[in-house]
Amino acid sequence: MTEQKIGIVLHYFDNASVAALKVEKTLKVGDTIHIKGHTTDLTQKVDSIQIKHKAIQQAKKGDDVGIKVKDRVREHDDVFKVTA
Repeated sequence: MTEQKIGIVLHYFDNASVAALKVEKTLKVGDTIHIKGHTTDLTQKVDSIQIKHKAIQQAKKGDDVGIKVKDRVREHDDVFKVTA
């Protein structure tokens, strides 16, 4: 498996378990991501992506998006796309 950096965590919304990401490369629903930081190590499949509360299928470079995460992540954590 290989990992490619595709973004960074801008913010984590505790009450909704949502991470706000700045996307640097394409991210699609169904992709597997790995969020890694100083105390973060989370791998999961992307179930949904939203921009301003509207669901989208694909985020592109420069987009600020929200994704639901299974565990707490932190600002400045790196986001990687995992490929087989």
